[in-house]
Amino acid sequence: MKMPFVDLKIQYETYKKEIDKEVISVMESTQFIFGPQVVKLENSLAKFINTKHAISCSSGTDALILSLLVLDIKLGDEIITTPFTFIATAEAISFLGATPVFVDICDTDYNINCSKIEEKITSKTKAILPVSLYGQTSNMEKINKIADKYKLFVIEDACQSFGAEFKNKKSCNLSTIGCTSFFPSKPLGCYGDGGALFCHDDTIAKKIRAILNHGQIKRYEHKYIGINGRMDALQAAILNVKLNHFEDEIKKRVKIGVRYSELLKNCEEVKTPSIFKDRTSVYAQYSILCKNRDALNKKLNSAGVPTAIHYPIPLHLQEAFEYLGYKKGDFPVSERVAKSILSLPMSPFLTQEQQNFIVETIEK
Repeated sequence: MKMPFVDLKIQYETYKKEIDKEVISVMESTQFIFGPQVVKLENSLAKFINTKHAISCSSGTDALILSLLVLDIKLGDEIITTPFTFIATAEAISFLGATPVFVDICDTDYNINCSKIEEKITSKTKAILPVSLYGQTSNMEKINKIADKYKLFVIEDACQSFGAEFKNKKSCNLSTIGCTSFFPSKPLGCYGDGGALFCHDDTIAKKIRAILNHGQIKRYEHKYIGINGRMDALQAAILNVKLNHFEDEIKKRVKIGVRYSELLKNCEEVKTPSIFKDRTSVYAQYSILCKNRDALNKKLNSAGVPTAIHYPIPLHLQEAFEYLGYKKGDFPVSERVAKSILSLPMSPFLTQEQQNFIVETIEK
């Protein structure tokens, strides 16, 4: 049985009339940068997350860079983060000349191990940048308490957890700044690159808006060194449609994620995701730990089941970060998980028939 890893085609076909209408309206207006679609999106995002400010931008990576720029992170500063994530998290830190300081993950949710953060704090530490991996937030309450104690900023990399909750508060509304991505395969995705930042602080929001538009405070008046980090109106128009259906899609994702875990509960070779009682997950990925991962991966692929490995090499072992001086064995949980993690097909449109076939193939 062949199937997509994330079924974007059926999603588009489901909302086609609405999406086409909005895209055509942008084309006819010829207002491709900023414009009413972007304003509408930002207002809707702020309402959904319950933050004062939602600021759209060009990608999740740029959202991370912008968050660091607005907090004046610079050469020599240290930012505490996780080695088990996509490279963009630490890449953004390094891009500004700051130093990523890695802390190993928990073996339950694969997010940063809060109990190991304080030992990594130095006089150079300026912020903690946890990643809400696979659709579930880190323990943001513990992280914020540590940050308050040492007067640090907290930036949530919520590029995989938009729509999830921690103690009834939405991801992106749990720290100094929340950052998310609207990459097409994300829980809420556009048809290109896109992202957003969230905060309650007026000064921070105003500065973000300036920096993402070449540091302008008025046309041709540049207060800051900035970037071209604007979201285009076409992506905003698409997201406006998809956001209207997003809560329903989250419910479907949760139902599918819970069903996966129920179907796999007696499979001793597999460890299913752990979702904490004080949190929800949007299942950006449904990722299992499994013995003989590579053999299973090959069997699934040959049966027509696409898979992904998020992530096969922890960041401290990537060539790009050799300069940090870490070595194999420094973060044993991250290294162990990287060898056995496997992501299965997940989207709101995954059918029970497809899911049954995936689980049966794993059991065989």
